[in-house]
Amino acid sequence: QVQLVESGGGLVQAGDSLKLSCAASGLTFTNYIMGWFRQAPGKEREFVAHISETGGLKYYADSMKGRFTIDRDNAKNMVYLQVNSLKPEDTAVYYCAAAYHPGKYTIWGQGTQVTVSS
Repeated sequence: QVQLVESGGGLVQAGDSLKLSCAASGLTFTNYIMGWFRQAPGKEREFVAHISETGGLKYYADSMKGRFTIDRDNAKNMVYLQVNSLKPEDTAVYYCAAAYHPGKYTIWGQGTQVTVSS
């Protein structure tokens, strides 16, 4: 049973920080590029960041650079997204996803809600 489960979201104030977590199970975790996406109300899903299988390479959407940090712990089958200096426009459901083939995310979590108030 392949599963990705996000956690760590919540209601925060602008300027706060959050660390989102994604626990993977049922897959060979080290075979997958892991990514984070988000979807704000009324908008399409947006790419946030991804991290290579071994964690050596990280890539961020231009708008995410500086405040977002992706990391993974292959020993724990976990991927993380650290978000600092949150802004109201960061309000979204944040999803983690796994890609066996680059750019082809086939496994998705259920999402965790991040709500940032001003």
